[in-house]
Amino acid sequence: MGVLGLVTTGFVGVLHSYIMVLEMALWTTPRGRKTFKLTPEFAEQTKTMAANQGLYNGFLSAGLIWSLLHPNPVFAKQLQIFFNGCVVLAGAYGGATANKRILYVQAAPAAVALGLVLLGM
Repeated sequence: MGVLGLVTTGFVGVLHSYIMVLEMALWTTPRGRKTFKLTPEFAEQTKTMAANQGLYNGFLSAGLIWSLLHPNPVFAKQLQIFFNGCVVLAGAYGGATANKRILYVQAAPAAVALGLVLLGM
């Protein structure tokens, strides 16, 4: 397995852990509102939805981290392909429907990681 693919997969995993914390715990705080460009009122109204979304980002993070820790390299690579692919698709959908910034923050790093894993780099 290539080091670059492992490092970028790890980055995407850590990134999604951070996004999970932002969405589940910091959504209504100044940091959460600034990150997602929210008014205090809108943040309060949508905090349950954001926590649910954060949970899904946590699942993606857990899968990516699992892929780095799994002892079977063949299965680990399959996990990396699957979970990076999920992030690419989720990021593309979010970029198309919610905010184009999602393409650059979530989909692009996962696409790079996916490409590096597929190339064995």
